[in-house]
Amino acid sequence: MKTRVLMVCLGNICRSPLAEGILKSKINTEHFHVDSAGTGDYHIGDLPDTRSIAVGKRYGIDITSQRGRQFSVKDFDEFDHIYVMDNFNYNDVISLARNENDKQKVNLILNEIFPEENVDVPDPYHGGDHGFENVYVMLDEACEIIAQKLSPH
Repeated sequence: MKTRVLMVCLGNICRSPLAEGILKSKINTEHFHVDSAGTGDYHIGDLPDTRSIAVGKRYGIDITSQRGRQFSVKDFDEFDHIYVMDNFNYNDVISLARNENDKQKVNLILNEIFPEENVDVPDPYHGGDHGFENVYVMLDEACEIIAQKLSPH
């Protein structure tokens, strides 16, 4: 049975698609399933932001097969680990949790780097290209830790 990991941001076009692509590049996808979603419904069916696509491509990661979708309660049943990009996403996802088991699956992704500090991955949507580069670097470091924790040694 595959371990299933979900990455969540607001619109599912900037941060979570990058996190999905980065983690996929670090693990054996025969043993893991990685997906992403947004808490909002703004970009359902849309490609990731062109700036996320571009920064991923610079690092050899193709995220153009991804399409935006909205997080739903059934994701608690479908996924073992749910990583959210910021505290707003965390609160939105936790508000849909049905029980303690659901809540235990949800973590802020940067807590992998900064345990218990609850640091946000900044949303680069309204900024320039440099913000996407910074987000990539943060997510790459967090995903490296996640991959090491998940992969059997």
